[in-house]
Amino acid sequence: MALTAGIVGLPNVGKSTLFNAITKAGAEMANYPFATIDPNVGMVEVPDSRLQRIDEIEPAKKIIHTTFEFTDIAGIVKGASKGEGLGNKFLENIRQVDAIVHVVRAFDNDNITHVSNKISPLDDIDTINLELVLADLEAVNKRYAKVEKVARTTKDKDAIAEFKVLERIKPVLEAGKSVRTLEFNEEEQKIVKGLFLLSAKPVLYVANIAEDDMADPDASKYFQEVKDFASSEGSQALAVCAQTEEEIAELDDDDRQDFLEAEGVEESGLDRLIKASYKLLGLATFFTAGGKETRAWTFKKGMKAPQVAGIIHSDFERGFIRAETVSFDDLDQYGSMQAVKEAGKLRLEGKEYVVSDGDIIDFRFNV
Repeated sequence: MALTAGIVGLPNVGKSTLFNAITKAGAEMANYPFATIDPNVGMVEVPDSRLQRIDEIEPAKKIIHTTFEFTDIAGIVKGASKGEGLGNKFLENIRQVDAIVHVVRAFDNDNITHVSNKISPLDDIDTINLELVLADLEAVNKRYAKVEKVARTTKDKDAIAEFKVLERIKPVLEAGKSVRTLEFNEEEQKIVKGLFLLSAKPVLYVANIAEDDMADPDASKYFQEVKDFASSEGSQALAVCAQTEEEIAELDDDDRQDFLEAEGVEESGLDRLIKASYKLLGLATFFTAGGKETRAWTFKKGMKAPQVAGIIHSDFERGFIRAETVSFDDLDQYGSMQAVKEAGKLRLEGKEYVVSDGDIIDFRFNV
């Protein structure tokens, strides 16, 4: 699954600190704009307690988590859509990702420069969203004139369908709103995807809060502003303290757990961020169990069994016969594969089966 979530934000909001914490990749950090010019890409493991439970029931020699990519994109400044700063390059980097993790500064610290010299999460969000909207509007205006001519003169069905979508999108962009605020049917979604619009990408807003707010992020007025805005456009928001998360990412498991308990936090911000980004990308997890390894695999929601089998190996898809499937919940409840079978919970699924998150699958194939 070559899908990636791009981390964006204004300069000095904590993007690279957060990226370092997530990937432990050591991306460059500096208290000045454009410390990150070329995007850093890092693979992250997706935390999933179900793996350990499966291994308890069906022991294997090793456990392998599934992974996906984060891309750290340089800070965007006002005017990026017109090429200000290194705007054109930054916007193109955003165009290459599948979803956006928008980091917003939500803490006070006089020692860390803010590009606007004030702390205002909503202004920060508006600055970046407007640059994405303006870049999209320029692209849509060019496409609009071309498609309108073809639709009106040739009556081509595809051109007419695209023009209808563009007619909906154009006034929304002109009003300064993101394309993701619109709802599209399945056919319209295909058209929108082909337009490669920046503001159509799903977004997760991440408020970079102070350490003092970790135990109760909702007490932060800044985070409340971010949450309310995200809700207004149908997006999600969460709070992390990037600096602290980077520090605890270096601890071993026991020390990390002790730290979280001392802070009054059940789950690290990083784990929540990784899971939320994974979901934002429309990804889900299936498992293979027992023997040499118990392993989590990533698939795109809506995929059928043969396609999912092909994630393991192309031969599995080419020679697919059936998928012997058990849900994680059933295995967890009954405590053994044998008990699951005796309860009639083992399913033999065919080529049209749409795989569900948490399925434990043994693929049968012949080539």
